[in-house]
Amino acid sequence: MDLSTVALGLVWYVAFLFSTTLHEAAHAWAALRMGDPTAYHGGQVTLNPLPHIRREPFGMVIVPILVFALSGWMIGWASAPYDPAWAERHPKRSGLMALAGPASNLLLVVATGLVIRAGVAFGQLAPTPGATLSTLARSAAVDGAGFAAGPTFLSILFGLNLILMVFNLLPLPPLDGSGALPLAMSDGLAVRYRNALRHPAISLAGILLAWKIFWPVFQPVLSFTLRLVYPGI
Repeated sequence: MDLSTVALGLVWYVAFLFSTTLHEAAHAWAALRMGDPTAYHGGQVTLNPLPHIRREPFGMVIVPILVFALSGWMIGWASAPYDPAWAERHPKRSGLMALAGPASNLLLVVATGLVIRAGVAFGQLAPTPGATLSTLARSAAVDGAGFAAGPTFLSILFGLNLILMVFNLLPLPPLDGSGALPLAMSDGLAVRYRNALRHPAISLAGILLAWKIFWPVFQPVLSFTLRLVYPGI
């Protein structure tokens, strides 16, 4: 593994750590604001990644590093605890709490997209033909595929948060999109729905189905957002 690959891995991990921490901190903060302090007492209403790593070391350290070593990009997971009794009493609040994580990823997509677009407007950044998630933007001053940490970080932050948002919004258990469905249900139906999802096999089937359908869903979303970032290109 050469130095450029190590440097790319470090940039990926910083972007992954920040994005995942923000996602879970948003869940924890929303729950606290709506009456469930469980994650707050666990120290997870914070952008410090350490409490989140302590809760999910496998999903936040081991898996992303292994995925990067095998495929050149990173994915993993984290989690924020909540009180199931609170969620059962307040299914609408629980639904809003579920949406808080993807909303934080959307915020990062918008912010990063605006920075990239401004960089293009001022001649500092340019689109990359045949781009990967690591090279959605490149430095206009760097020839070819030369490594530049700033544009690489912006590219990864944009692409990774778009992935996290779209994937988590799929309405399949145990993803956030499934947790948000009670917002469209009566309280009684929402309680029955949540009870039906408690079986572990349902969550496993949901994850497998989500991964199967994700890329066909994601590709048009990525194309649409890139047309917004690079209008006319």
